[in-house]
Formats: sequence, C-alpha cells, structure tokens
Amino acid sequence: MNKDSYTAMLSAVSDFHTKHRFKERGGEEMTYRISLMSEELGEISSCVTKGKSKEALAEEVADLLILVMGTAIAQDFDLNTAFWNKMEKLNQRQSRMVNGRIRVSEFRDVD
Repeated sequence: MNKDSYTAMLSAVSDFHTKHRFKERGGEEMTYRISLMSEELGEISSCVTKGKSKEALAEEVADLLILVMGTAIAQDFDLNTAFWNKMEKLNQRQSRMVNGRIRVSEFRDVD
C-alpha cells in the first residue's frame, strides 16, 4: 500500500478503530473525541511553548490528524471531499493583516 496516499492513511486509522473496537467501546462518541482533540492541541501547544523538538511536535500533530481522520470514520463523512471543498472556498478568500499576522477568513465589515 502506498503510504503517501490519503486512502492508505484512512485505512490504517479504520483498522485501528476495528482492532480496538472503538464503535462498541465508546471510542467513536463525539464528546469524547472532542476532548481527545483538545488534549492533543494542548500537547501541540506545549511542544511549541516549551521549545520541544520538531520530532516531538510532528508526533503530536500526527496524533491530532489521526483523531480528525477517526472522526470522519466515526461520523461517516468523506474527509477527503470535505478537505478539497474547503480548500476551494479558502482559495477564493482575500487575506488581511490582523495584529501583524496574516488572516484568510470571511471578513465581515461592521458598520
């Protein structure tokens, strides 16, 4: 299997869910998954703020990606399609500098 493909990654996460019986054991419940994703964001933040290695950061980001992909499995939606649809929307947006940093968002002017 091509390890560079989204399909291979999704299959690996799906196999992990099956192996550990996530569906039967509460591992696909959304409140639980959101809590795990928040925990991973905290670990990513810790890597950045504490100056941990690039490898440590990569591992934490991979954990978050696995959780995001697992959420697509748990909720039965096509993350690949959702990704490309969102990229199409993002590419149509304008960017702005906000407090010295670039933002690409749906800016709404307030009157």
